[in-house]
Amino acid sequence: MAVTAEVDVAAMLRDPHDTYARLRELGSVVHVPALQRHLVVGFAACRAVEADQATYSADVGGSGATMARALGATPMLRRDDPRHAQERAPINPGLRARSVRASWAPRFEHNARLQLEVLRGHGPERAELDRDYAAPVAARNLVDLLGLREATPEQMERWSHAFIAGVGNLGDDATIWARCDDAQREVDDHLDALLPHLRRHPDASMTSALVNSGLDEAAVRANVKLTISGGLNEPQHMVTNTVWALSRHPDQRDRVLADPALWPVVFDEALRWLSPIGMYPRETTRATVLDGVELPGGAALGVVIGAANRDPAAFGHPDRFDISRPERAHLGFGSGVHLCPGHWAARIAIGEIAVPLLYAALPGLRTDPRRDEAWSGWVFRGLTTLPVTWDPA
Repeated sequence: MAVTAEVDVAAMLRDPHDTYARLRELGSVVHVPALQRHLVVGFAACRAVEADQATYSADVGGSGATMARALGATPMLRRDDPRHAQERAPINPGLRARSVRASWAPRFEHNARLQLEVLRGHGPERAELDRDYAAPVAARNLVDLLGLREATPEQMERWSHAFIAGVGNLGDDATIWARCDDAQREVDDHLDALLPHLRRHPDASMTSALVNSGLDEAAVRANVKLTISGGLNEPQHMVTNTVWALSRHPDQRDRVLADPALWPVVFDEALRWLSPIGMYPRETTRATVLDGVELPGGAALGVVIGAANRDPAAFGHPDRFDISRPERAHLGFGSGVHLCPGHWAARIAIGEIAVPLLYAALPGLRTDPRRDEAWSGWVFRGLTTLPVTWDPA
């Protein structure tokens, strides 16, 4: 049986890493009654879960049911193979590294430069990186990737926040459902016009790939909404996380500024150290043993990659941000068949374009300690406010 532990959820929302360290000391799989699930906090155990979808299903109750409610149908993220592979196959070719560089990198740079002028316009005394750059850049990129031609970045941000709140609405809050339903109707209104157009005039967008793949329309709509819910959060937070990390490690910031070839390494280490997607659910399909812990069939699991990515059994000095550490795959984008399909888009759009552009355009870019910053979350975690400054021209 798993060790049982209590956690302070409010403290985890502020900063979960002390809790993660305590749980890892108890075992790689810990039962947490307050969260009504077993938390998988060890690196090897998380990898084992993702390697065996026959035993650890993505088609879960609880948050799986709220995701279907939030998005109007069950998307690929809450399906196992072969259905998961069938729904994912249409978008895979367009999200490979070569395709992203050829089709999307110029647009990503255009969006970043457009928003850079907004950030610069606020000046080094008033600029706030999340509001003025990170969130709008991620939203603009997502509008383009999905081909939602009539949608605005502001709408994309609002829809994403509403869907994420709905997916996590285990308390059945009516206000959250009302916001979520409004977002669902608005996205469906856009798709009502867009899907027939894309059937006649296919393009390079993800929505075009989905609608021309032979999938039923409910699956197309659910997976567009899934991409809206998840495709903004991680890229947005990776902009602010990276700047925050480099501001606290000026020696490593100076290294990458002297050698821009290190930017992909910086992105990967920031993703490991400050995992924006901290946890996702799985459910056992049968009685099993995970890293020595007996689990019954139907057990609700939380795969805590935010904890696994700082597991001392996998990474030396894991609580340090260190771009010199030996290369080892982390779990920032998940793993196995559910590895995030947009990982190359995020790496290129943020790690190779949006963040390097900031440092090239704004000499001395750093966080501004004169103004307050704010973090939030552990299931999804990131900076919600990050004041920045730079050297005057």
